[in-house]
Amino acid sequence: MAKKKKSNKSKINIYWFYASIVFFIISIGLLGGDNAIQNTQPTDISSFENYLRNGDIDKVTIINQRYARVTLNENALEKDVHKNARSKNFLGQDNLSGPHYQFEIGTPELFETNLQQIKQSQDLDFSIEFITMENRWLDVLLGFLPIIIIIGIWIFLMRRMSGGAGGAGGQIFNIGKSKAKLFDQNTLVKVTFKDVAGLEGAKEEVQEIVDFLKNPKKYTILGGKIPKGALLVGAPGTGKTLLAKAVAGEAKVPFFSLSGSDFVEMFVGVGASRVRDLFKQAKDKSPSIIFIDEIDAIGRARGRNNITGSNDERENTLNQLLTEMDGFGTDTNVIVIAATNRADVLDKALMRAGRFDRQIFVDLPDLNERREIFQVHLKPLKKSRTLDIDFLAKQTPGFSGADIANVCNEAALIAARNNKKSVGRQDFLDAVDRIVGGLEKK
Repeated sequence: MAKKKKSNKSKINIYWFYASIVFFIISIGLLGGDNAIQNTQPTDISSFENYLRNGDIDKVTIINQRYARVTLNENALEKDVHKNARSKNFLGQDNLSGPHYQFEIGTPELFETNLQQIKQSQDLDFSIEFITMENRWLDVLLGFLPIIIIIGIWIFLMRRMSGGAGGAGGQIFNIGKSKAKLFDQNTLVKVTFKDVAGLEGAKEEVQEIVDFLKNPKKYTILGGKIPKGALLVGAPGTGKTLLAKAVAGEAKVPFFSLSGSDFVEMFVGVGASRVRDLFKQAKDKSPSIIFIDEIDAIGRARGRNNITGSNDERENTLNQLLTEMDGFGTDTNVIVIAATNRADVLDKALMRAGRFDRQIFVDLPDLNERREIFQVHLKPLKKSRTLDIDFLAKQTPGFSGADIANVCNEAALIAARNNKKSVGRQDFLDAVDRIVGGLEKK
C-alpha cells in the first residue's frame, strides 16, 4: 500500500512538471520573449509628448505599428519624475539601458507624422526605429494548440472508459481484470473464529486449513499435499462467508473475495480472463486465500443452461477455473474456498478430489449454537435485565444465524416504535411472529 501511495505521489509530481512547462511556454509567448526580463512602465501619448519637449527622450522604437517603447537619456533618468522608470526589474538590475516606457500609438500614420513634426519644430535629437517583432513562441503554441486539445480530449475519454484507476464506469480496458476485493496486511480481515458463534464442526475442519497456510512444511515434509480447495455447503444465512473471512483472519494471509456472478459479463471471454487474472494475483501474493461466494453462478453442470450464448460463456469460465485449479502446484500455497447452497447443481469435474478436496457442511445452528449467536447479536442492544437468552434460543428452531440477527434487529425496532427504554421478551416474540408470519393484520 505504501508503494501505491508513492506511485500516486510521483504521478502528481509529473503532472505538476508538465503543467509548469506549459505555463512557462504560454508566459514566454504572451510576454513576447525579451519583454519577460524588462520592467517597462506604461504611459500615454500626452505624457510622451511632454517628455519629448523636455528633451528627455533618447530613442523611440515603434513595434509592429502597434505600440512604442521609449528609452530615456542619462540626464532624464536623474529626474524624480522618471524614478519609477529606472526601478529595478525582477532580476534585481537597474533599468538604465531601457526601454523605460511603453504605450499604444493608435493610428500609426498619424503618430509618425506628429512625431516628425515635434522633432523638427523643437530641433530635438532622438532616434526613431521601426521593427517588426514576431512572437514565435505564441505562433508555435497556437500551431500545436488544436493537436494538444485533441490529445487532451482523447486522454480524458480513455481514462473515463478505463474507469480511472480501476473504478466503476466504462471499464473497457479493465473489463478482463478480476473484480475480487483484496484484504491484505493493510486492510486486515478482523474476523476470527471467536467472532463466529456456533458452527463448531465446520470451524474444526477449516482450522486445519489455517494450519496448512501457517505451517505447510509440517505436512509436506511427510509427503502430504496441501488441499487446493474447500467447498462450504449450507443453507442461506448459516455463516459460510463469515467462516471464510475467519479463516483469512486467523491465517493472516491475503484474502481475495468475490462472487461467482462477478466473473461473467455480456462480452465473450471476459469470465475466463478474470479467472486467469484472479489466480495470477493470488499466486503473486501467496500464501493467500481465494473466496468465491455463490460459486453455482459459474459452476453449474455443463449442458444444463438453456440460454444460448450465456451457456457458452459460463462454460468457458468454468473450464478456465478447472484449468487454473489443476495448474496449482503444492508450492503455491493458494487455497480456494467456495460457498454455495446448491451443491446439487455443481459440475462433477469441479467437485472431484484435487480441486475441491474438502466439502464442509454448514448446518443450521442447534439450541446451544443459537444461544451463542443470540449472545453475539444482543451485545449492541439495550435489552431488559430479565431477558432470558435460553428462552429466545428455544423459540427460534430452524433459524439461521442471519435470521437470528434479523430477529434482534426487528425486536429493537418494535421496542423503539412502542417508545420503550429497553428491548424486552415480548418484543422478541413479536419479532419472531413477524418474521415467520409477516406483518399482523388489523
